[in-house]
Amino acid sequence: MTVGLLEDFHDFEPVQDDFLAAVLSGLTAPQKSLPSKFFYDERGSKLFDQICDLEEYYPTRIELDLLQNHSEEIARYVGSNSHLIEFGSGSSVKIRTLLKAMTDPLSYVPMDISREHLLEAATQLASSFPELPVIAICADYTSGFSFPDLGQGKRTGFFPGSTIGNFLPGDAEKFLAGAKDILQGGGMLIGVDLIKNEETLFAAYNDSKGITAEFNLNLLNRCNSELGANFNTQYFKHSAFYNSPESRIEMHLISLRDQIVSIAGHSIGFSDGESIHTENSCKYSVSGFQSLASRAGFNPTKVWVDPENLFSIHYLEA
Repeated sequence: MTVGLLEDFHDFEPVQDDFLAAVLSGLTAPQKSLPSKFFYDERGSKLFDQICDLEEYYPTRIELDLLQNHSEEIARYVGSNSHLIEFGSGSSVKIRTLLKAMTDPLSYVPMDISREHLLEAATQLASSFPELPVIAICADYTSGFSFPDLGQGKRTGFFPGSTIGNFLPGDAEKFLAGAKDILQGGGMLIGVDLIKNEETLFAAYNDSKGITAEFNLNLLNRCNSELGANFNTQYFKHSAFYNSPESRIEMHLISLRDQIVSIAGHSIGFSDGESIHTENSCKYSVSGFQSLASRAGFNPTKVWVDPENLFSIHYLEA
């Protein structure tokens, strides 16, 4: 092992054709859409880090408080000598809090679709935990790939930030079932945003500084830089609202005029007021999420919830 550096790096980075195919498929559907996983290029990942620091965006703050306030109990559920596998290379503060609480972790394995963001975050963490093997995997963790052999030891998944909410419930169940296979009988620590009043939700996704809007619009900038598209972001606006019947926040980009956009030789027409659906953020009750996890093959073992019932962290056993 190279002390203080990445021990290993596995690159399953999706090829550009995957991005192009997803964009063309989404923008030619009756309800135009773009997959939220493509938010996270280098610029998008940095913007999301800024969102997590916003006063209105409560999930990061409350989840970190829960991790810190219950770190010893969480560590007991995780157990000693465990490989910690993070689905998405997220907040360094969260993962450091968890690693410091764990007893003799065997390795840290971050997975992320953004190669640059992943390498930067993994390298910084490796320098802070020089005795801990760090094995970075650049991959779309929602698709199949050859997960590396980690050797003996329990595997514990870590999926913070309520990213599970970006999946529709049926897809969330499929994701958890796939994660269960990776964990090989281990456990899963997962952050889940809870159903709450619409005012709090609206503020979290429509921040006063406009960073969430910039994050949403950056998806069009990425299409321009990587696919040769000619989106003019001045002719689109960010929109986020709570869809109460579906218990989810929806993010859209609204066309502000009739326009035609060129993408890799394809012309895509937009009418004034037409939307591109870019993200869902589903909210759950505690019991509702536990039922979903059970259907995916997990045993809901423990849940930690803040006093205001805004956010939850679940420990699931495969």
